[in-house]
Amino acid sequence: MSLVDDVSAELKTAMRAKDKPRVQALRSIRAAFIEELKTDAAKESLSEEEALTILRRLAKQRRESIEAYTAGERPDLAQTEEAELVVIEAFLPAVADEATTRTWVQQAIASTGASAPSDLGKVMGVLMKKHKGVLDGKLANQIARELLS
Repeated sequence: MSLVDDVSAELKTAMRAKDKPRVQALRSIRAAFIEELKTDAAKESLSEEEALTILRRLAKQRRESIEAYTAGERPDLAQTEEAELVVIEAFLPAVADEATTRTWVQQAIASTGASAPSDLGKVMGVLMKKHKGVLDGKLANQIARELLS
């Protein structure tokens, strides 16, 4: 079953259970999938990679909203965004922990021959190409800066 089908099945289940926060989150995911299909009318369905990219984008948007609402002292809105983020993250594959990321960064530095902070772009390019989807880019960037300085 594809990720798009999983979201639709979860939506039906949540609607039957009358779980309004979950229904809202799943509807926003499904709307993002449909919007992506509308951009290219020749497509009939989304690939798994396209669906994961959309989910990552939605998760990032929710994290940014949570920060903004927290800074703006709106805990009620931040709580709603957090609930949606939990639902979105349930469909995403787990990202690598810090130790694994550090190992990957060290391997990328060795393979590119990077030795200065100006080589950060080469290192990040190798990392993102090799470990796309399971790597937290922000954490990898932080570790790479630390190791290259």
